[in-house]
Amino acid sequence: MAHSPSGSRAAAPSVGEDAFTDAAAEDGGDSKLSVLLFDVSQQVQGALQNMLKMTSEIEQCGGEIEAEIERAREGVAEKCRALDDDRERFQKAALAALDILSGGRV
Repeated sequence: MAHSPSGSRAAAPSVGEDAFTDAAAEDGGDSKLSVLLFDVSQQVQGALQNMLKMTSEIEQCGGEIEAEIERAREGVAEKCRALDDDRERFQKAALAALDILSGGRV
């Protein structure tokens, strides 16, 4: 573009072109920002879905562990009952042996 002595004609198109270039850069910047925000939101959504999946797996494993603990408790309780029964039988047998050895005086 030619420059006029007053500079008014040359300045006006240059400002308009700069404004257009700035607007285009802003649109490009906005679209880049939009793409970046979209990518970040997709990554966050993926991470949240992975955490939800892991939480479900943890809850499932926790339920299995609780069931196994309950089975172990029941097994321990059964063994305790069996040991108590054995102790009572041995005590009765010991008392009977003492009674026999003492001649029935115990």
